[in-house]
Amino acid sequence: MPKLKTEHMTPAIAEFIGTALLILVGCSVNANVVLTGTKGQNSGWTVITLGWGLAVFLGVYTATHLGGSGHLNPAVTLGLAMFKEMDTALVPGYLIGQLSGAMLGATLTWSAFHPHFRQTENPDLKLAVFSTSPAIRNLPSNFVTEVLGTFVLMLGALTASPPSDSLGALDALPVALLVMGIGAGLGGPTGYAINPARDLGPRIMHQLLPISKKGDSDWPYAWIPVLAPIIGSTLAVGLYIILRP
Repeated sequence: MPKLKTEHMTPAIAEFIGTALLILVGCSVNANVVLTGTKGQNSGWTVITLGWGLAVFLGVYTATHLGGSGHLNPAVTLGLAMFKEMDTALVPGYLIGQLSGAMLGATLTWSAFHPHFRQTENPDLKLAVFSTSPAIRNLPSNFVTEVLGTFVLMLGALTASPPSDSLGALDALPVALLVMGIGAGLGGPTGYAINPARDLGPRIMHQLLPISKKGDSDWPYAWIPVLAPIIGSTLAVGLYIILRP
C-alpha cells in the first residue's frame, strides 16, 4: 500500500469524520425504530429512509467542509478511481477512513442505545441496527438489487456533481434526497446498503462489541453489500463517461 503524503491526510481524515457521522446518525435511526423502549420504536420505514437521507447530508456536508470529497463510500471511491476520475493516491486513505469511520459511528450508536440493547430480546433486531439483511433471502436477487441501488446512487450523484468537483454543501442535498428515494423504493428488498463501509464496518462492530444476547453477525450474507455496490458504482461511472457531453 503506498504511503500517504501529508497533503493526502486531511481529505482522508475528513472522510473518516464524515463517515462516522453518517453511520452514527443512520444506525441511531435504525436503533430508535427497532429497539425496545425507545421514543421512536415501531415508527417504521418512512422514518428510516428520511433519517438515512439526512445522515448522508450531514456526512457529505461535513466531509467536504473539512477538505474531503464527500464520498463516504468505498464503492464511490473505487468506481471513480478505476476510471481515473480522481487522484488515485487518495484511495488508500479514503478506504481506511471510510471503514474506520463506519466502525466508530457504529460503536457510538451502541453506546448511546446501550440500555435498549439490553432490553431487546430479538437478536435479529439488534443486528438490524448495525447491518442490512434481505427481506427475502435470495442471494442472486439480493445481489442484483444492491447493484441496481448503487448504480442509481452513483449515476445520480455524478449528474448532480461531476467528478471534477467535490460534493459541496449544495450538492449534498440532492444526493441526500437521492438516497431517500432509493430507500423508499429499491431499499425494500435488501435494506439498501449501497455502501460497503456502511454495512461492513457496523457488522464488524456487531461481532466485536459485548452486546447482550446478540446472535451471529450473518457473515454468509456480508459479501453482497460489499461486492455488489462496487460493481454498481463501476457500471455507473463507466456509463457516465461514455454519455457525458
